[in-house]
Amino acid sequence: MPGEEFEGQIDKNFLEADIVLLLVSSDFINSDYCFQVEMERALQRHDRGEAIVIPVILRPCAWKQLPFRKILAATKDGRPVVQFPSYDEGFVQVVDAVSRALDQLGAQSTRRNPLSPEATYTSNSHPVTTPRSSNLAIPKKITDLDRDRACKEGFEYLVRFFENSFEELKHRNVGLDTDFQIRDADSFSCAVYQDGQKACHCGIWRNSQRSGLGDICYSQSGIAKNSCNESMTVDDNGQVIGFRPLMGNHMMGGDRDALMTNEGMAEHFWGMFIYPLQNANRF
Repeated sequence: MPGEEFEGQIDKNFLEADIVLLLVSSDFINSDYCFQVEMERALQRHDRGEAIVIPVILRPCAWKQLPFRKILAATKDGRPVVQFPSYDEGFVQVVDAVSRALDQLGAQSTRRNPLSPEATYTSNSHPVTTPRSSNLAIPKKITDLDRDRACKEGFEYLVRFFENSFEELKHRNVGLDTDFQIRDADSFSCAVYQDGQKACHCGIWRNSQRSGLGDICYSQSGIAKNSCNESMTVDDNGQVIGFRPLMGNHMMGGDRDALMTNEGMAEHFWGMFIYPLQNANRF
């Protein structure tokens, strides 16, 4: 509330919390207060059995070198949420992890008070397992401006993603040469050469033709403008904006109808691009 000292409120809530989520990213690690104060207090209470700490890995970072590496993360194998084909898929695993922790707390509360019909409150009288619906989403108005911005930001992310991936690919693999060219503000092409021979090639562009190809197109023949091997259409689910692939998210092992984030779209295109190089010796 206005006028309150936030550090005092944070301290109070840390002392009362049954579950503490560590939202882990490089920003979390670089924050002196989050890392040296809040995390330390949370781990102390976790070690004493007073609270359950759950690391939620949001973005790739060196978290397995940190003090909470011994604690099971919310997502399977500690996979960063941004690396799922869509944020929804990542956060479903987070919700499942928190639900299991709540069930554990409810069981502990029942054991402490076996006469209670429901383990609804802990000793400090705040709700733990109060039943409620998860169907609480209210549709939001998504405008054309929102979609156009999402398309522009998604394409700009693709440019950075492919350029950085090319640099790392060349750095890690002797004998590979790469060619990355930004043609204009709405298109780029790239190729990988192995021992001088072209191993894979693609063009990616924003489609302004409204020709039914989608909003962002991918072609293994380069920038074709009139045909493509895959494309992404900006769409929404009434809550968030994302991308739907022409061939379906099942190509990456996800839900066909799930929206892709910028990261999911980039990984989808990169997987198609690098597939010939990774499988060249299998045939």
